[in-house]
Amino acid sequence: MIKNIALGVFLLVSSLYAAQNTAMSGAEAKAFVTKVSSETQQIKTLQSDFTQTKKMDFLDKNIVTYGKMSLKSPNMLSWRYTKPYQYSIVFKENKIFINDQGKKSSVDAKSKTFEKINKLIVGSSNGKMFNDPEFTVAYFKNGSHNIAKFTPKSTQLLKYIKQIELYFPKNQSTVSQVNMLEASGDTTNILFKNTQINAPIPASEFSL
Repeated sequence: MIKNIALGVFLLVSSLYAAQNTAMSGAEAKAFVTKVSSETQQIKTLQSDFTQTKKMDFLDKNIVTYGKMSLKSPNMLSWRYTKPYQYSIVFKENKIFINDQGKKSSVDAKSKTFEKINKLIVGSSNGKMFNDPEFTVAYFKNGSHNIAKFTPKSTQLLKYIKQIELYFPKNQSTVSQVNMLEASGDTTNILFKNTQINAPIPASEFSL
């Protein structure tokens, strides 16, 4: 179950736009981290529609799903898949709450894997993810985005994830795309759109 949840929540098409990406200089990386960390300190809530595309070796067609992500500082995170099926995951109070088309369950989120994944996603809204000691971070850029690539250091997390990429449009400090390369070789990609910052989020968004 843990593996399925981890792979269902996070997404990555590793090396997307890789041919155009170039490594940042030390000064560029420092300026980028400083800017994102400073500007995201003001974010209390974040909401966005998303499109998730998962590519698996044994399937001829990609799996495409749609939904909405909601985040509330300091550590509440909700993923609600709405098409082509309904599936919700809420990270709250060190637990993961799941609603799979009406079937509800919960999982302890204090394991190293979920603690770090949740921390990274939440940290993408406040700039704190750059300082997570569990990851090695490399910085790249292309004509439209700044990119931070996170490689897990722990063997436990590497069992599930080889690399996570966060894409930041040049004109903003919030993530517009998350890519994930899974240990199996499968890739997942999430594109965010219609992002709202500091808009009110009803408590029901974090309840299942």
